[in-house]
Amino acid sequence: MFYEPGKTPHNLPHDPFKACVAPRPIGWISTVDREGRPNLAPYSFFNAVHGNPPMVMFSSAGSVDSLANSSATGEFVAAVAPKSMLREINFSSSPLPHGEDEFEYAGLEKLPATCVKPHLIKGVPIQMECKVFQIVDLPSPKPDLPCAMVIGTVVGLHIDDAIIRDGMVDITLFEPLARLGYQEYASISETFTVTREDFWK
Repeated sequence: MFYEPGKTPHNLPHDPFKACVAPRPIGWISTVDREGRPNLAPYSFFNAVHGNPPMVMFSSAGSVDSLANSSATGEFVAAVAPKSMLREINFSSSPLPHGEDEFEYAGLEKLPATCVKPHLIKGVPIQMECKVFQIVDLPSPKPDLPCAMVIGTVVGLHIDDAIIRDGMVDITLFEPLARLGYQEYASISETFTVTREDFWK
């Protein structure tokens, strides 16, 4: 099949695009507003975008609080969501009224961060404290729904010692969640190693 998004129909019961770019890691984004009120929301449009300095991004097209808060304060925490906390991740995606605490709603305990004001999530093995580097406006299907990509520089990185094996992070020890298409998810429980060839012999 072939279709031109926004121009021609795909003639499928659901939009296939998200299923074509998969798996996508889930970033659990923690922010606070100017008054210090916390907000927590999962994002499947999330990834690393640079290595030196380390930088990550999340793309907001629904939870306007994460975008508004990170824009207002210049900070956010990006946690890598583990499979064991799927229930809490799902609860934190609830469309609560502005100002209500998703941490409390999902039964999560807040922990203080080191370099930023947004909170860490107790029990999450990898969490990145970030300073906003740039916010890129994106097209929006609705005038009242702002869409943007928030790029942050990682200024503090928390890694649970329990997931470090032989000096390396072993993601199979906490099974990070990934979003597939539609309502499908996956977790990483198995990996394999490929040695990069030496192309300059």
